[in-house]
Amino acid sequence: MKAFSIFTLCVFSFLQARDEPSRADKLFHDWDRNKDGRLGKEEIRPNPRRNFSRVDTDKDGFISIEEHRKFLSGGDRKQGGARVNTRLEGFRNLLNVPYADTDNPRQTLNLYIPENPITKKPLPLIAYIHGGGWRSGDKAGGVNSVRKFLGEGHYAAASIGYRLTDEGSWPGQIHDCKAAIRWLKAHARKYNYDPGRIAVMGNSAGGHLVAMLGVSGDVKTLDGKLGLHLKENSRVKCVVDFCGPANLVTMMDQPSRMKHDAPDSPESLLVGGPVRDRLDVALAASPESYISGADAPILVVHGDKDSTVPFPQAVDFHAKLKAAGVDSTLIVCEGMGHGLRSPKLDKRIKTFFEKHLLDRKVEVSGAPIKHNP
Repeated sequence: MKAFSIFTLCVFSFLQARDEPSRADKLFHDWDRNKDGRLGKEEIRPNPRRNFSRVDTDKDGFISIEEHRKFLSGGDRKQGGARVNTRLEGFRNLLNVPYADTDNPRQTLNLYIPENPITKKPLPLIAYIHGGGWRSGDKAGGVNSVRKFLGEGHYAAASIGYRLTDEGSWPGQIHDCKAAIRWLKAHARKYNYDPGRIAVMGNSAGGHLVAMLGVSGDVKTLDGKLGLHLKENSRVKCVVDFCGPANLVTMMDQPSRMKHDAPDSPESLLVGGPVRDRLDVALAASPESYISGADAPILVVHGDKDSTVPFPQAVDFHAKLKAAGVDSTLIVCEGMGHGLRSPKLDKRIKTFFEKHLLDRKVEVSGAPIKHNP
C-alpha cells in the first residue's frame, strides 16, 4: 500500500541503504524523545506521522522497536492488495539509498548487486523507473519488473524513485531521475558495474521518464542541480519504453478514455496547470521535443488498444526517432491495452539488452506481438 510504503521509505532514507540493526536502533532511540522505549505519534516526524496507524500493527497506540525493526527488514510488504518483495535473492540488496543528498524518501533508489557475477569485470546495470501517472506508485515494485531480465549474474539492477506531482511539477521529476543516474555512475566502481552500460526501462509515466533520459543526455537545461555528483553526465546506454507519453500536446486530441487536458489529469498536474494553458511547459516535458541523432537506442513498446496513453504516441515517437537516425524499434502489442504481458515480449526485451549491453550480434525483431487470451 502506498501509505504503508511512505513510512518505510522515510525510515530507510536515514539508514544510508544498509541493513544494520545498530543504525536502525539508533534512529529509533533518536526519535524516542522521552526514552520510554516506544514511539508515540507526537515523536514521529510530520510526514510519516500521518501513516502511524498503519505501522502500529498491534494497535496499542505506540510503535515498538520490534515493529520498527520489522519494517526496516526490507522484506515482503503489501502494496495495492498484493505482496511486493523489495529484495532479490542472490543479490546484495542496498535499499532506499539517497541519491540527491536529501532526506526525501522519494529521492532514493534500490540497488541490487549480484553475489555471484558471471564475470569479474564490471557488469551492465538495468534501472527501472515506476509508473503511476507521475502522481502515485513507488520504486518498491521495480525489482519485480526487472528480475526476469537479469539472468544468473549477468546484470546489476536498480529501481529509482522520484518526487510525485503532489510535491511539485515538471521538471522536478526528470531532475530526480538524472540525479539518480549521476549517483549510479559515481558509485559504479564501488559496486563493480559499468557506468557506460546503464539501461533504463519504465512503464507509462515511467516510460515517459526513461524516454526523456534517452533523448536528453545532451540537454543541459534538464540536468538540474541535485546531488553531489554534478560532474557526472546523465546519458544512458539504451531505453525500453512501455506505453510512455511522448508528446503531451498531441496527446490531448488523440483517442483515449481520459481527458488529458482536464485540470486534474495526470498531464495537467505534471505541467502545473491545464495542458492547453501551459503548452510551452507541456512541450518542454515531451520527449519528442529533444530528439536528435545522438540519442540512445530505444525499444518502444505499446498496445494498440491502449485507452490510457494513446497508441499514436508510440507510432509518432518511433517515426521521429527513425527520421533523426536514432536506433529505434517499435513493437506493437496487438489487442493489448495499457498493461503488457507476453513471454514473446520478454524474449525480445532480453535480446535488446543482449545487443546493447552485452554487445552480442543479435537482432531485435519489430514484428507485432498478438494478444493470446
